[in-house]
Amino acid sequence: MKLITGAAGFIGSHLIEELSKKEKVVGIDCFDTFLYSKELKQKNIEEIKNPNLIFYQKNILDKDFEDVFIKHKITQVIHLAARAGVRPSLRNPLSYVDYNVKATVKLLELSVKYGVKKFVFASSSSVYGNNDKIVEKFSETLETLPVSPYASTKASCEKFGYTYAFLYKIPFIALRFFTVYGPRQRPEMAIQKFIKKILNNEEVTLYGEGTERDYTYVSDIVDGIIKATKHALNNKIPYEVFNLGSGNPIKLEDLIKIIEEILDKKARIKREPLQKGDVLRTYADIEKAKKLLGYSPKTNIREGIKKQVEWNFRN
Repeated sequence: MKLITGAAGFIGSHLIEELSKKEKVVGIDCFDTFLYSKELKQKNIEEIKNPNLIFYQKNILDKDFEDVFIKHKITQVIHLAARAGVRPSLRNPLSYVDYNVKATVKLLELSVKYGVKKFVFASSSSVYGNNDKIVEKFSETLETLPVSPYASTKASCEKFGYTYAFLYKIPFIALRFFTVYGPRQRPEMAIQKFIKKILNNEEVTLYGEGTERDYTYVSDIVDGIIKATKHALNNKIPYEVFNLGSGNPIKLEDLIKIIEEILDKKARIKREPLQKGDVLRTYADIEKAKKLLGYSPKTNIREGIKKQVEWNFRN
């Protein structure tokens, strides 16, 4: 049976909603209130009315967490749980080590103990950092040079994944997500924050001049995760890294224009310098994921933002 961590979060709730249509899955979430309320996460879970979902409110670091592996005979782990956020990680890096690195290593240890057949890890495009060697697209072969504690924990978890694949042959896939958006997006994330502030006639702060991001709609990310769970890995060192992005970056100014057009309302914009830990641009090279996973993002930025705006009006 599949175990999905971070199941009540933005991406996790979409993933368990999709998986539980076809199979029984176990979802766990500790309802951490670090970035947003427990009530919002509970609402994410409540929207999924499917008897195939077995849900636990648990922290991976809890002493009795191992009981989930024993009771449900877990064969695959899809590890989405993490303390997120680049800027907040600068204020309390040690908590990111606990929630991200320690929790991942504990899951890897349990995976060895109970013979897990596949471990899919949610990494981040932030591991690339501001790499001077970047000419255009971010390829999986590019050196990772993280510039925030959050990004460093993600890069560290990838390395632990390689170690366990090498030592214990645990098949490990790291998926580097490029700025995911859509319904249920966390309230502090850019697109959700911009929509709310423009609707409320509040000032929108843009950090950095000419910054560019590769934004990926959540259903495309979910499709990539599911495809990764089915991907067969090399037996020698069963480890692989894939970018999951749209492959179509957009400048922050153009993103705001799209939101303005969909809302039919002008933004009040305030400019600020790029913040510590932020990166200037992201651009996913998704050729490897296309070739080996059959990954094919289908929702363009205008369609995706329109769906997110419609969700906001319903909620």
